[in-house]
Amino acid sequence: MSSFTSTTGTITATDEDRTLKAKHAAMWASGDYPAVVDRIVHPLGGILVDAVDVCTGQRVLDVAAGTGTSAIPAARRGAEVIATDLTPELLAVGRGRAEAEGVDLTWQTADAEALPFADADFDVVLSSIGVMFAPHHQLAADELVRVCRPGGTLGVLSWTPSGFIGQLFATMKPYAPPPPPGASPAPLWGSVEHVRALFGDRVEEVVARQQTLQVAGFATGADLRDFFKATYGPTIAVYRFIADDAAKVAKLDAEIAALADRFSDGGVMPWEYLIVTARRREERP
Repeated sequence: MSSFTSTTGTITATDEDRTLKAKHAAMWASGDYPAVVDRIVHPLGGILVDAVDVCTGQRVLDVAAGTGTSAIPAARRGAEVIATDLTPELLAVGRGRAEAEGVDLTWQTADAEALPFADADFDVVLSSIGVMFAPHHQLAADELVRVCRPGGTLGVLSWTPSGFIGQLFATMKPYAPPPPPGASPAPLWGSVEHVRALFGDRVEEVVARQQTLQVAGFATGADLRDFFKATYGPTIAVYRFIADDAAKVAKLDAEIAALADRFSDGGVMPWEYLIVTARRREERP
């Protein structure tokens, strides 16, 4: 076991935690998550940047940034942006896209549960369908608040438990390995009550908005299932876990296809997400 000192104290990193984070990084590097971004989720980053109203000259941190769907739009607005993620392969894709567009920002591998930045270092701290996948929600929330300056803005966009992705994870859960001790389900970040509890009284002016992303381009639920089996890390990981059990594979195939068909309305699926914005409370004398 080893530890390092942060500005808020000593954070201990166990061998188990390092192994878990390595597995998470590898999971998101598997398949082709950039294809999921391009085909489905790319609008969400800009929606979050608009919600927190990033301004020229602000210092902005995008946590669990992936390929930079929030970081790049924030940089376009003239902000000084650092994009962090546990998976360097995703950051490399984002860096290439930013360079091709002529957008300047910093890309840095980092753990959302132990951010390598000083207290109150950023004017805006945000995460779009990213920090929700950090296994220890309170640790991650504490880090978001810690690196945001008093009076600064926090913004988090997450899939909801009742929406398609939340229900996809619920569908896959019986087929997946048991979660590590202390880990919480990712879609809980899509619950207003959960996010309020994580941030507590350290924030004020909390605004929550539930919205939907209209997903089209998949003729059947089976088409979406097959796309996710080839591209989406969490789905790939579950199928790998049950790969030797043909009956389980067939059953999960049917359940995911049926789920997608239930969400489809004339070939369009509304995927529900929650945006929570807040201001870090100013210190009172």
